[in-house]
Amino acid sequence: MIRLVRVGKYEVPISNPDKVSFPERGLTKGDLVRYYLDVADCALPHLRRRPFHMVRYPNGVAADFFHQKRVPKHPDYVGEQFVRFPSGHTTVFAVIDNAAALAWVINLGCIELHTWHSRIDDIERPDYMLIDLDPTTDGQWPHVREIALVVREVLDELELASYPKTSGATGLHVLVPIRPEVRFPDVRGFAKRVAEEVERRVGDQDVATTTWRVAERRGVFVDFGQNARDRTIACAYSVRPTPDARVSAPLRWDEVAAVDPAAFTVETMRERIAAVGDPTAGMWRRKASLLPRFARLGLDPPE
Repeated sequence: MIRLVRVGKYEVPISNPDKVSFPERGLTKGDLVRYYLDVADCALPHLRRRPFHMVRYPNGVAADFFHQKRVPKHPDYVGEQFVRFPSGHTTVFAVIDNAAALAWVINLGCIELHTWHSRIDDIERPDYMLIDLDPTTDGQWPHVREIALVVREVLDELELASYPKTSGATGLHVLVPIRPEVRFPDVRGFAKRVAEEVERRVGDQDVATTTWRVAERRGVFVDFGQNARDRTIACAYSVRPTPDARVSAPLRWDEVAAVDPAAFTVETMRERIAAVGDPTAGMWRRKASLLPRFARLGLDPPE
């Protein structure tokens, strides 16, 4: 069965809208499309003009999934971007700039919204830096919350705006909007120095670590390595393929110390937005230059 969903001036075909996507919650593909259309005004600023990496779950989260970089045949309201990789391989990514395009990729089984850190205006230079707090073992969520506040302290001292969000899985992301003027390796180097300063301030390897080898980690990994070309994260308001249909939820900083990521799901996010608004509103108008801040971290500025 195909149902046409009116999105603005477009009619988007949704095939099998009653197919179950989240068996434990009884949520269908149609429920997922409705969720994304309801939060589109909040999600689209994080999606627009970015290469979109498809992770497709054609039979829901309990079945197999596959990755797809190349956008299939698509309507005019879905954008595209040619990308060449260092290996010499090339592909054409989808670009999701509007609510109709968002509904279209959800219809293909893209439960998550995976995007690059850069926009198509200059894909070699990201417009945000990411610190990813990634637990090494179960039960480290209290440490994640504690470390996040130290991350904020370091970034505040650098006069960099920062925006926390649950990853929707086990961790927490801190995003720093930056001017797209520094290439990925230099942003990664800057993020590494921030992570090392966080590790130093925490002062306990059982709590926070930048140790790269997984086998040698004990505490929460203060991950700076995601600041690399063609890496993706699940963006703000993205649903994650967890049994309870969790969402990567933007937070206010005053919520972080007591936050429970299980509180944010497809079924609760509309009510949350109605109650607190969008904590990332205006985020992309606060891009700062990293260039004058390299020296403050003891780094040579990039050429």
